[in-house]
Amino acid sequence: MGADRETFFIDGTWTAPASDRRFDVLDATTGESIAFVPEAGEVDVDRAVHAARRAFEAGWGTSTGAERAAALMRFADALEKRGTELATSVTRQNGMPIGLARSLEAGFGVGFLRFYADQAARLDEPDVRPSQLGSQTLVERFPMGVVAAIVPWNYPVVLALSKIAPALAAGCTVVVKPSPNTVLDSYVVAEAAEEAGLPPGVVNWVAADREVGAYLVSHPDVDKVAFTGSTMAGRAIGGVCATLLRPVTLELGGKSAAILLDDVDLDAVWPGLQFITMMNNGQTCVACSRVLVPASRYDELVDGVVDRLRGLSVGDPMNENTQIGPLATELHRDKVESYIARGRAEGNLLLGGGRPADVPPGWFVEPTAIEVDNSATIAQEEIFGPVLSVIRYDGDDDAVRLANDSVYGLGGAVFGSDIERAKAVARRVETGTIGINGYPVALGSPFGGVKESGIGREFSAETLGSYLNLKSIYVS
Repeated sequence: MGADRETFFIDGTWTAPASDRRFDVLDATTGESIAFVPEAGEVDVDRAVHAARRAFEAGWGTSTGAERAAALMRFADALEKRGTELATSVTRQNGMPIGLARSLEAGFGVGFLRFYADQAARLDEPDVRPSQLGSQTLVERFPMGVVAAIVPWNYPVVLALSKIAPALAAGCTVVVKPSPNTVLDSYVVAEAAEEAGLPPGVVNWVAADREVGAYLVSHPDVDKVAFTGSTMAGRAIGGVCATLLRPVTLELGGKSAAILLDDVDLDAVWPGLQFITMMNNGQTCVACSRVLVPASRYDELVDGVVDRLRGLSVGDPMNENTQIGPLATELHRDKVESYIARGRAEGNLLLGGGRPADVPPGWFVEPTAIEVDNSATIAQEEIFGPVLSVIRYDGDDDAVRLANDSVYGLGGAVFGSDIERAKAVARRVETGTIGINGYPVALGSPFGGVKESGIGREFSAETLGSYLNLKSIYVS
């Protein structure tokens, strides 16, 4: 990792690009260039999509679930051996603390492949259903075809595999477009796919900008689109797919709320609260960037949260003790700082607001907390950085009202000592996922949002259905 790359992974081989355009991959901690990688054009996308189509029609689409399960397990084994390289690659590119990169990007990503290997094997089981008048219905499941997977920069490995694994398990083939900001990790995953002996064209990688990504989404030989990213981009992709009547899964933005109930023990729940508010330097779609604090304990709890945030270790994300690393790009840091300026104008700065001292010359922002009303810009718009909006509420009903006062509905958490009460509050929050005294994302449980946070579910057995078509055969 670190050397320039000259090729794409297309049709099972390392293929030279059609042009000499390149992306400059930068180290988030230093701002220095790590490597140059090729930038795909429409010709490269055509090659990748056509390779995926050939692979689908040549046998992957008609292979048995057991055959695909075996291939996914080989893929998982090959990827597991590359865990250190994967984690290091991601950390250098987007600033993710190395411990998180190891557990999620390396460990959780491998888990996707093994989980969906098990699901693939189950697809061979016949589905016979009783019908009216004593007849039967045979329900057959068959793969949709070629999938375009559009992957963001914040969790590039996990979010790529959350699409690749179920698509391959279902019998689909895939063209992956990673973000230009995090490309190097995709080469590591491609090398694992090559070692695993996946048939040529089953998985293909082409790094490209938004315009070429839009070309991939609308390509006539693509049968389904799976996208993770901003709500604005998701709307555009969803609009194209609606016009084409093309199935699409959209995992989009969030502005989730962490509700601190009035019986919360802050010492007991702090690890979970820190994780879901500051996870990956705040660069997480499910981050609870709104912290709702009960009026009856407001000063005590706010002081406690601020004191603990102040004690977080900010610095080089390759250091095992670092809890907050740099943001992914200089442009993104500028955007986060513009939100902080807006928040300071709308509310009361409690902590941070600037760039930390005594850190490397990368794109760092201090952990920041600003006391605002829920109608403030920073309480309504996704910031994607280590910035918390602290909001006062009065009673459980008010907490639920404020949590639901958002166009988003992706994550959330409720913290309190009475678990049954916390569950009752959680059930009333309009969201696709929510945690109690933490947010332990579970492989096998449906993940996705409501409202402007997206369409569809990932991470679970239910996901397979979004890559499969169904045919009912009525037997008289």
